[in-house]
Order: sequence, then C-alpha cells, then structure tokens
Amino acid sequence: MNEKNTNVSKTYLPDRQRYLSYVNQIFDSGWITNNGRLHQELETKLAQYLGVEHLVLTSNATIALQIAYELLDVKKEAITTPFSFVATTSSLLWKGISPVFADIERTTLNIDPEQINRNVNSNTDAIVPVHTYGNACDIEAIAFLSQKHGIPVIYDASHCFGITYKGASILKQGAISVISFHATKIFNTVEGGALIMNSKAMYERAKMLVDNGIKDKETIPVLGANAKMSEFHAAMGLCILEEIDAIVPPRKKVHDFYINRLQQLPGITFPTLHADCNRNYSYFPMLLPSEVVLKNVEEAMNRSNIYPRRYFYPALNTLPFVKQQQRLPVVEDLATRILCLPLYGGLSRAKQEEIITIIERYVTK
Repeated sequence: MNEKNTNVSKTYLPDRQRYLSYVNQIFDSGWITNNGRLHQELETKLAQYLGVEHLVLTSNATIALQIAYELLDVKKEAITTPFSFVATTSSLLWKGISPVFADIERTTLNIDPEQINRNVNSNTDAIVPVHTYGNACDIEAIAFLSQKHGIPVIYDASHCFGITYKGASILKQGAISVISFHATKIFNTVEGGALIMNSKAMYERAKMLVDNGIKDKETIPVLGANAKMSEFHAAMGLCILEEIDAIVPPRKKVHDFYINRLQQLPGITFPTLHADCNRNYSYFPMLLPSEVVLKNVEEAMNRSNIYPRRYFYPALNTLPFVKQQQRLPVVEDLATRILCLPLYGGLSRAKQEEIITIIERYVTK
C-alpha cells in the first residue's frame, strides 16, 4: 500500500465490479434520480440494518438538518454545541435561526445539559446536540430538559453509524436524528445523509419536503427543497452496506494500538466514553497539553506527509459570521488542544509507530 500521504481518514471504496454491476442496472433502466429503485432499496436496507423504522435518505446531512428544522417549525433560536463541524451551525443560519451556544463537558466534549438549561428562553425552538465522535450525549438529562421546557430535540448524529445506546439504535433518540453518509464516514454514499424519526406522520411529511414538497404528480401541498439522493449515490451505499461488517474490525485494531501506546504518555488525555454506548471507531481524538505542543506535533507530522486534523477547531461560537458570540471557556480551551490522528483500515503499524514517535518527541520534553 502506498502511504506517501497519510491523511486523517481514507474513503472506503467497495469492490469495483460490485459497484459497476449496480451502475449497469442504472444505465439499463435509465432511472438515475427521483426515488429510483436503488434509492428505495437502500432506504429499506439501511432502516433494517440500523434498527429504525422511519428513515428518509437525503443528498447530504446539512440539508437533512434544515429539513428537520422545517419539520419541527424551528424559526427563532436553537441551543446547540460550539464543538462540532461547521455545518451544525451553518445549517441553522441558512434557515435564519439564531444558534445559542451552550458550553461543553470537559470530560466527554459533548454539550453540557446544565448549560442548555441556563440558555433556555421564550425564543428557544429546539435543542440541537451532537453525539461528538459517535459518543452519546447525556440523553436522559437532555430528554428531561426537552419535556420540562416543551422544546424538541434534534440530534446531529452525523458520526453515529451503527451506534447503539442501551441496546437500541441511538438514532431513535430525540424527535429527529440526522446522520451523515459523507465520504469520510464509516458508511458512505460519497455524499449523502438521512433523517430518522419515530413519528409516521412526520416521516410522510419529510418524504415530501426532500422532494420539493411534492406529494404526487398533481399535488404540492408544502414548501420543500431538492434534497434527494441519486441512484449512483444509492448504488455506492448498497455496495458498502454489503461489506460493512469488514470495515470496523481493522479500524479497531488501529485504534487499540494508539490507545495502548499513547495512554502512557504524560499530558495526553482522551474523551470519556458513555458506558451505555458502543463504538464505531470513526475517529481517534486526543487532547494535548497545550496548543503550542499541538502545533509542534502537527507541523512535524506534516513534514513527514502525515496529516492529522484539528477536529473540531475553531470553536463555532468564535466564527466571524456568528452574531452572538458568547465566551465559552471550556470549549475555547479544549478546541485549541484537540487533534484527531489518522485512522482507517490499512494504516500500517510502521506508520502508526512513526506517528507515535513524533508525539513522544514533543510531549516528553
């Protein structure tokens, strides 16, 4: 395997002939989008695999979040986390919704329920937490706040493919969960995502909203968007779903080797994992002693053509296009010290040794 450039992730590509067999079906049918046969098949098989009842595929997870806001009539403010990929915030702003940031827990890096409670006001239309790195939020505490204040929860569960909480899919939590199928994820459709909800009525409305508000050939009862997944993207998903059980074990081996070596080093810590949540080994985040150390490590790795990522930096409350920039001390500290190391099946032990040696050089000074 050529590891000239070692990136933080590597897109999983399925067997080429398997994918081409689906492409041939698309060419034979001439049906390339608009709820095609492969789209329908993937939707059904994903719902079965993930253990959920109502799943609607979308072209990406960002627009899936926007559809979720429309489904729940979120218009004014939403309390969310400042520690996430930018789309968690930008999806709100594109809908004219003001993000109100609640600081995160220092141990889990997930949104702090106490900070959510402090930020609820008469304009709060939703709570939008993120299961960061696929690690479950404090679901019970957030559900309590949802009921107490009468505010729906929309989970950004982008990292949560195959994640269970107390033995059931974590995607069943909240009013709606949104998952990403981007190329960097454990399961990908190149670009893509899905909405998962427990309400059949909401599911039927979601199907219209992702298809321009169309109910049938002569009826357009709601304002919708074009958020459909194409047949070519669905074909990729079907291929990878057939191979999904082979994807996680090699990632676990890479993860475990990192942990066994790095947990012995001074000043390095890792997010605390929820006891009722399993893992899919999507990311390998570590906290370094300071931003100075982080930059030294990152620059040294880059000189060796190794490219970790500062997932997630900068803290979203500091973005220049966010009008209400609250000071949040926990996230503003942790976001400067978090680094995700390369993690994917096929990453060689020799390359991991090289990565660890670079880290050792700067944290043991």
